[in-house]
Amino acid sequence: MNDLHDRALGAYLGFAIGDALGATVEFMRPREIAAQYGVHRDIVGGGWLKLTRGQVTDDTTMCLALGEALLQGGSQALGGLLQGDDCLVRNIGNAYVRWFKAKPVDCGNTCRRGILRFLRDGSLQGDFNPGDGGNGALMRNLPAVLATLGNDRAFEKLSIAQARLTHHHPLSDAATVGLGRLLGSLLDGLEHSACQHWVAQWVTENPTFRFTPYRGYATAYVVDTVQTVLHYLTLHVDFEAALIATVNQGDDADTTGALVGMLAGARCGAARLPQRWLRRLQPNIVQAIKFQTSGLLALSPNHPN
Repeated sequence: MNDLHDRALGAYLGFAIGDALGATVEFMRPREIAAQYGVHRDIVGGGWLKLTRGQVTDDTTMCLALGEALLQGGSQALGGLLQGDDCLVRNIGNAYVRWFKAKPVDCGNTCRRGILRFLRDGSLQGDFNPGDGGNGALMRNLPAVLATLGNDRAFEKLSIAQARLTHHHPLSDAATVGLGRLLGSLLDGLEHSACQHWVAQWVTENPTFRFTPYRGYATAYVVDTVQTVLHYLTLHVDFEAALIATVNQGDDADTTGALVGMLAGARCGAARLPQRWLRRLQPNIVQAIKFQTSGLLALSPNHPN
């Protein structure tokens, strides 16, 4: 396994690990988590969704839906997107519809509203909506990053297009592109200290997301999500420490956990992910992630031939 593939697989598996770990304590407050678990550190299922052990939520399954659409479209569809062809975006919308009709374990209100709008009239984005500032577009963008490594123009166009199928808000756009670029840099080998510097520069340019001092909000509002993710990612170099600290903040813990797992997983690589967490994930999810990681990287200009 080459270094890029190891980091990419680490990001995707880390995402699923964070999702499964955080889902148990979603919507809980830190004091409630402490009272029930002490420190929540094991993938045990349960939570408000009553998940089985190792089950993931909409975060991971929406990622897989996006990845499926990108693999079906292939490099030709990505090229068409840059020429103004909306075929790929429409196929992504159809993938989200299939995902929705399969009755996922959960679906956020903004995602549901956007998918139903697309199903109703075929529009690829709605009008700007002040209620679209949630984290649903950000949470599922990992496959877009893998498929466009080395082509920033394609990355930004694809990221915004898939995001606006459900979310049309400048903060959602900024977060989706910003954390996508950070993931790309980590996949390229960005070390922890350089990651801290990158994040400091980005929040200087995007001050709404400034997280120092950390306010302790980890809700689904995209600003709270990004502040929580960047706080714990830059505070901890170790994958496990970063992820445990994040999910024990509670609130939208499946998504903050997934995003920290993605970024910290890219930093450490799949080979260094905690085996006890990997073994808890459902085998079909692990298999799908491994398949998509290889396929999506093969679409990118950075893929070694």
